[in-house]
Amino acid sequence: MEFKDYYEVLGVPKDADEKAIKAAYRKLARKYHPDVCADKAEGEGRFKEVNEAYEVLSDKEKRSKYDQFGADWQRAQQSGQAGDFDWSRYQAGQQPGGYSRYTTEDLQDLFGEGAPFSDFFTHLFGAQAAQAQPRAGRGRDIEQPVVVTLAEASKGTTRRLKRQGGPTIEAKIPPGVDNGTRMRLKGQGMPGRRGQPGDLWLVMTVEDDPSFARDGNDLHTRIQVPLYVAMLGGEVTVPLVEGRAKTKIPPETQSGCELRLKGQGMPVYGEPGKRGDLYATIEVRLPCRLSEKERALFRELAKLRPEEK
Repeated sequence: MEFKDYYEVLGVPKDADEKAIKAAYRKLARKYHPDVCADKAEGEGRFKEVNEAYEVLSDKEKRSKYDQFGADWQRAQQSGQAGDFDWSRYQAGQQPGGYSRYTTEDLQDLFGEGAPFSDFFTHLFGAQAAQAQPRAGRGRDIEQPVVVTLAEASKGTTRRLKRQGGPTIEAKIPPGVDNGTRMRLKGQGMPGRRGQPGDLWLVMTVEDDPSFARDGNDLHTRIQVPLYVAMLGGEVTVPLVEGRAKTKIPPETQSGCELRLKGQGMPVYGEPGKRGDLYATIEVRLPCRLSEKERALFRELAKLRPEEK
């Protein structure tokens, strides 16, 4: 099976730190998610690759194993000489110690075509990870990507997930989720072999919003203010994710100044009642289609400030 260069998939160097890997994943996950990508077929394939790469490179243990073997993983498998990673125990079809092996077919049985991990990933990590499952036959945990809007992330929402051959699950998504947030639905994963089922983990992607930029729990937006209000001071309207708020600005407010609306940002995930802040950057809007009287008045103002000509 084909070797996958996970660093190339995410577009990061091999010495990329955790922050760079996470940033690359967020960018690509938003771009290729099947719900937002114009080319559905390409989006599904690339989204799976991106999630698989992130699954490995964001996990220290998996990344260490991956870096250890690299493109030589097949040779290591054939020789059986790969340090503490005994490939000879994980040949296709074997199930060491009586534990169930995790394959892409398992995910397809549960959610249909489009399991998130390739055969390469399963062969490199799946069997080893399966050793962690208890002898009682606990089912495997699985992941399911979920896309929400910024408004849904702000107020909370629900998603109905239909599993093949199983009931529809209604998942409640609480306020404050962000890209990469993982939600656990206990007992909704793979069925166990005469044991308890595994868990289903929902992995969140929050769509970009044209009006707001998110920075953790804080939001940033831009508002246009008429010249006269900026000069003389007054009340301005600031958009919120849900609704609008009015606030006052002082006289002589300059373009580029930033207003802070405390507690008007995103909810803090898992901490009810706590929110980030909203920062609104002022853009002074110059008047257009001036009348002759207005032009005359501006000329008078210009005469009062000759040094600014």
